[in-house]
Amino acid sequence: VQLQASGGGLVQAGGSLRLSCAASGRTFAYYGMGWFRQAPGKEREFVAATSWSGSNTDYSDSVRGRFTISRDNAKNTVYLQMNNLKPEDTALYYCGVARSGWAQKVPSEYNYWGQGTLVTVSS
Repeated sequence: VQLQASGGGLVQAGGSLRLSCAASGRTFAYYGMGWFRQAPGKEREFVAATSWSGSNTDYSDSVRGRFTISRDNAKNTVYLQMNNLKPEDTALYYCGVARSGWAQKVPSEYNYWGQGTLVTVSS
């Protein structure tokens, strides 16, 4: 099982990026998926999550209204559209597959993780 995250990069404040996380090795169509991030010297924090169908999503307060999580089960891929980026969004972004079909906010509810993709937002 592998999760390949991509789409990170350097962007100016106010700009946009779209992260992708492609899963391989098995289907994750019946499991929740999510994005977390970790800035230098900080703990991994929840960003966004989606249920297996995509009908339920959840966001951290710091990104709600700016980020959108979506998924394409046919492609075994989850996306994170990030708009109006801020310097405080700078972090290594990880995607994960949850143990259940729900949109989970806690890292311990995930059992598969990608390698991370770096997002740097300059002021």
